Amino acid sequence: MSLTFLCITCYFKGGDFMRACKEAGNTVYLLTAKRTEGKAWPYESIDEIFYLEDDSNTLSNFENMIKGMAYVMRTRKIDRVVALDDFDVEKAATIREHFRIPGMGQTTARYFRDKLAMRVQARDAGVKVPVFSALFNDVEITDYLRASTPPWVIKPRAEASAAGIKKVYSFDEAWQTIHSLGEERHLFLIEQFKPGAVYHVDALTLGGKVIFHRSSEYLNTPFEVAHGGGIFRSVTVEFNSKDAKALKKMNEQVLKAFNLNYSASHTEVIKCHEDGEFYFLETASRVGGAHLAEMVEMSSGINLWKEWAKVENALAKGESYSLPDVRDDYSGIIISLARQQWPDSSPFNDPEIVWRMNEEYHVGLIVQSTSRARVLELMEKYAQMIRHDYHASAPAQDKPTH
Repeated sequence: MSLTFLCITCYFKGGDFMRACKEAGNTVYLLTAKRTEGKAWPYESIDEIFYLEDDSNTLSNFENMIKGMAYVMRTRKIDRVVALDDFDVEKAATIREHFRIPGMGQTTARYFRDKLAMRVQARDAGVKVPVFSALFNDVEITDYLRASTPPWVIKPRAEASAAGIKKVYSFDEAWQTIHSLGEERHLFLIEQFKPGAVYHVDALTLGGKVIFHRSSEYLNTPFEVAHGGGIFRSVTVEFNSKDAKALKKMNEQVLKAFNLNYSASHTEVIKCHEDGEFYFLETASRVGGAHLAEMVEMSSGINLWKEWAKVENALAKGESYSLPDVRDDYSGIIISLARQQWPDSSPFNDPEIVWRMNEEYHVGLIVQSTSRARVLELMEKYAQMIRHDYHASAPAQDKPTH
């Protein structure tokens, strides 16, 4: 049985998903932003590409997208819609709702895009979250600021990564920043900044149950990298450790509370330095960015993009799905902006290197070992080499650039 999958991503990603979808005998359409035209998409696995001139998530743009899709669907049947990037979760949900296509609707999609909806739902389900407030009502905001302690972070409800986040240190500075948002302030929230170690749990869910997960720790948090020009690094968490068990439990609690039935997911959690407790930060119903999928694959042997496509395919066709054997190695990733257009990575020559980044003005590596200590040692060694010979930094972006 052949079905038709519409994959939506306005950033250049998800090639392995489309390849796996095509290998399963399906028709694959891609809806993407006009600016990605000419990128190295897996054209052999894509039957047709449709472009959005404007990929913003606005009501007027959604209306245009629906009109365009209505025209497409006069001559093409679409069985499933899959969002491959955070910013396309709302687009996919809107198309599903309008054309009555099975999958995540707009209510559930909110939990995976709107940081305010995430926090309210997680808190109501008994999951620990940093103390937060919406920015709707002046009296409530003032009460919140007086009842909690600084610093706070003011962050967009619907941006991915650390884009657009502002850290404030006093009552006056908080109000100054809130006022500066003008009529846009309802699109933001404020929460207590909790210094701590930040972790990510990359997972696959099927039938409402997490069937695969891998927990990793950012050695430099996304916030530090975005706002301090740091070097991005992440390493697999010690298997069967207390932290690994706590992360597994919190990830399962969150995805259950958010009614995730089937998908890949990327959940971020902080372990607070002050009390040693884990707090939920955010989640997304897609594969993690910044080449974390490759890092997870080097640790586990599981390609999240491919297995997610196989899950979607099996469910759509009423077939069974079984996860391949999972390997338990340690892996670590390091990525930095580079001063050189095409950095020479040959000075990095340890046998543990299993992947090298090939992107202009970037240097990046993934290492794999049976020893976490060895991975950490290499991450430290490479950070020093990169800092000395390659590293460049750019100002923090208000919106992610992917």
